[in-house]
Amino acid sequence: MARDGLAGLIAVGAGLAAGELAAAAVSSYASPFYAVGSFLVDRAPAPVREFAIDTFGTNDKPVLLWGIAGAVVVLAIVAGIAERRTVPIGSALIVAFGAFGVLAALHRPTSDTWYAAPSLVAMVVGILVLRGLRGFLFRGRRAGRDGGGTKEVSAPLDTGSHAATSSSDSGSRGLSRRQFGISAGVVAAASVAAAFIGRQVSTMGDVIADRRRVRLPRPASGAAPIPAGADVGIDGATPFMTNNAEFYRIDTALQVPKLTTGEWSLKIHGMVDNEVTLTWDDLMDMQAQERIITLTCVSNEVGGNLAGTARWTGYPIKDILERAGVQDDADMLFSTSVDGWTSGTPIDALTDGRDAMLVIGMNGEPLPLEHGYPVRQLVPGLYGFVSATKWVVDWEITRFDKAEAYWTKRDWGVKAPIKTASRIDRPAGLSKLPVGDVVIAGTAWAQHRGIAKVEVRVDNGPWNTATLATEYSNDTWRQWFWTWQATPGQHTVYCRATDETGAVQPEERVAPIPDGATGWHNRVFRIE
Repeated sequence: MARDGLAGLIAVGAGLAAGELAAAAVSSYASPFYAVGSFLVDRAPAPVREFAIDTFGTNDKPVLLWGIAGAVVVLAIVAGIAERRTVPIGSALIVAFGAFGVLAALHRPTSDTWYAAPSLVAMVVGILVLRGLRGFLFRGRRAGRDGGGTKEVSAPLDTGSHAATSSSDSGSRGLSRRQFGISAGVVAAASVAAAFIGRQVSTMGDVIADRRRVRLPRPASGAAPIPAGADVGIDGATPFMTNNAEFYRIDTALQVPKLTTGEWSLKIHGMVDNEVTLTWDDLMDMQAQERIITLTCVSNEVGGNLAGTARWTGYPIKDILERAGVQDDADMLFSTSVDGWTSGTPIDALTDGRDAMLVIGMNGEPLPLEHGYPVRQLVPGLYGFVSATKWVVDWEITRFDKAEAYWTKRDWGVKAPIKTASRIDRPAGLSKLPVGDVVIAGTAWAQHRGIAKVEVRVDNGPWNTATLATEYSNDTWRQWFWTWQATPGQHTVYCRATDETGAVQPEERVAPIPDGATGWHNRVFRIE
């Protein structure tokens, strides 16, 4: 049975490797493995997606891929064990898995009929290898049965035909097992080579090289200097600026899209006076600007870390829309990523004077690949799922009553302005601290409105006004701290923020679905 399971593993592995090689000739999005993963992401109910992000954070994609890999291993072993010469149950399982791969690949928004080819290749190769390897095992076992066994017994030497038959059967069985071992090794090695070649062809090497060649233009309008008081400099407090390596990443792309500056273009069409197509060279001829802006993900739980502040280089979206001439009754920019993901952004948020940008740089360097290279959007004051399209290649000017974006179809909010939020960064939850002065510090944000006040409460005591860091702008977060004369015992500290409109952060806990979480963050710790 162990060899049966091994035969299934090698067969399915060979099929997937062949599928990767075929995907290199079609599209990396047609890879059976990643197509199935993307299909599961797209079809996952919102609560399941939020559970994954809340539980695994930015590791949600690796966890999904490892989960799929584990399921494939189990399926492969079962297929190997279940395969029969006359009733090919294992082959039927591979057919079912291949059909699922075809369905998943054709489900991709950018797919065509060729996307089915890698999964079909994987299915055919998997079945052929499984039938071949199991054939060696069938013959070996049949030889053993026909020879009546090889158990040694005390008996007179028989030099007749029976002895010759037993020797022949034993040799046949040994040969079949050797053939299985050799064939399995050859197939496994070929599979590794095929998978390696397929992935190498599909790798980001040319995009990485392209990014290294990019030199960001000097901005005609630079970001204002960061005042010294914008960062409180307290240990454990979140820094005002977030470096690229630590900036959160939440999106639906299991594979980072592969797009060079030479391949990139942005088509602007729909309810416009003039259709416009921008290339990278067109952007280089425009006047760039630089702004420091805080982004926040709608999936951020109360107290979560899916927020970050960076220095962005790009171009005002308002100026680009003026080139096309947006018609009066249009109210939505329907943006599409190169991998087919879509977002719907209110036109008024792009033209009201805020720093809505088509971005090419992050913290002084070209956009990192996973953050949208070569071009993405951002709009201060809106959650990313309605504004921050990465790898953007298409803008359709339309209306909210005529088009639904990716997450809107899945019952998320339509316009989704960022809600006022505050977070305690220190002390850490369940920590033990000495009696005396305890510094409680954190961060608050209400992009495009600004933070006016943060208050802190210990247990059921009164609210105390925290000291705010110097405000950089109403589009960035704001640090705060408060010093407490700590008394012994277990305590719970709460925080709440008030934005510049006077709206106070509500106490009621609301989940991120459909348009952002609310509630007071708290930390429990002990004073000894």
